[in-house]
Amino acid sequence: MLKRLRRLSTEILHKNPWWEYRRDEYLHPNDSKGEFFYAHTRGAAFVIPEFEDGRLLMLRQFRYLNQKESLEFVGGGMKAGQSPQEAAKAELLEEAGYIVEELIPIGWFNPMNGASDEECYVFVAQGLTASVARPEVSEEFEQVILNVAELDGLIASGEIWDGMTLAAYGLYGAWSRSINKSRFHPY
Repeated sequence: MLKRLRRLSTEILHKNPWWEYRRDEYLHPNDSKGEFFYAHTRGAAFVIPEFEDGRLLMLRQFRYLNQKESLEFVGGGMKAGQSPQEAAKAELLEEAGYIVEELIPIGWFNPMNGASDEECYVFVAQGLTASVARPEVSEEFEQVILNVAELDGLIASGEIWDGMTLAAYGLYGAWSRSINKSRFHPY
């Protein structure tokens, strides 16, 4: 069995409304001291909106760090005290302008376990009712509705490159092909 690495202390080096940059002191497997720098978040919720005909809703947005457009599923960080389900519903309304009747949890993942402790919870949204999107001032979205074959083609061509979207879609594929969908537990 692998040895659990023990945290000795945590220091917050920078904090903003979305994450904290932290430095931990911990013990290596040989009991010598080490430092670990990482981003701490409250987690994130991702939603794969699925229409009755099987098509999926995605959002195109401009990503500052890569200086290019990205095609992604609906998602965002969880606010303090918010459950993954509450965050998923809020993000779906805020970014895409949809109210959901049924929110199905299909899994979770860590997008970059060497640099962040973030846990991303993934849901399929069914029974969608159009409403009014209310994006944050820093956000602008264009809705794109695709079938699975079209989405697969965009992944193969590299047009879909967002890691969180790719991970969420991997969970969606496993869930949608499963005979026993009830075995999927998000956390």
